[in-house]
Amino acid sequence: MSKNHDSNIAMLIDCDNVSAKYIDSILNDLSKYGVVNIRNAYGNWKDPKLRGWEEVLQEYAIKPIQQFDYTKGKNATDIAMIIDTMDLLYTKNLSAIALITSDSDFTPVVTRILSDGLRVYGYGESKTPEAFVNACSQFIYAEKLFDASYEVEESTKSKKIERKELRQDTKLLYTLRKAVEQTCDDAGWANIAAVGKYISQNSSFSPINYGYLKLGHLIKAIDLFDVRMENNNTVMLIRDKRYY
Repeated sequence: MSKNHDSNIAMLIDCDNVSAKYIDSILNDLSKYGVVNIRNAYGNWKDPKLRGWEEVLQEYAIKPIQQFDYTKGKNATDIAMIIDTMDLLYTKNLSAIALITSDSDFTPVVTRILSDGLRVYGYGESKTPEAFVNACSQFIYAEKLFDASYEVEESTKSKKIERKELRQDTKLLYTLRKAVEQTCDDAGWANIAAVGKYISQNSSFSPINYGYLKLGHLIKAIDLFDVRMENNNTVMLIRDKRYY
C-alpha cells in the first residue's frame, strides 16, 4: 500500500503491556497508512519495569503521560488511554487510531472508534487476547513484525509457519478463499491487490502474523492457489486450485 500523507493517525501506547523494543518497527509499519502526528505513551514512569520505554520516548518524539497507581488492582494506564481516545475522537481530525497494547480491556473502545468510521490499527504481543485481535481493522503481533523488519538471531527469530500447518488453519483458508471468491473475474482470477483490500476491509488479518512480510509470499507458501504474473511481473493474479 502506498503512503497516504493526508491521513492523520493518533498512536496510544500501553507501556505496561508492550515492550519498547518494538516501537521502531511499529512506527515504520504505520507510516504506510499516514502520518503519526499524535504519539502518547502511558505508564507509571516511576516503575523500573518501564525504564526501557523512557530511553526511546525522546528518540521517537513520543509524549509520556504519567499515571500513578492510586488504587491497588485498578489499571490507571488503561483508564487514561480510554479517556484520551474518546477525547481524540471528538477533538481531532483523524483517519485512524493505533492502539499499542496486549490488553483486551480496549476491545469496547475499538468498537466505538470503528462506529465513527475510523480504522483501528492494533499492535500487541503474542499474549494479546483474541477478542482485541479480532476487533481491530488490522492487528499485527509485535514479535512477528519485529522479526520481519530486522535481522535477528536464528535462535530467537519467530519461524515462518510452514505449508502443512498453514493448510490446517481453517480460519486462514476461509479468509483467503472468501476474498478470492469475492474479487475474481469470470475465469476465477483475482488481482492480489484487490484480495488484500477485501481482507483488510473485512478482518484484522495480516500475513506478518504468519511470518510472511507480504500476502503474495503467504499465498505462494500455502500453495493452494494458481499464480500468474502480468505486466512485467508487477501484477500478481491468483485463482483457487479447487475449481480449475
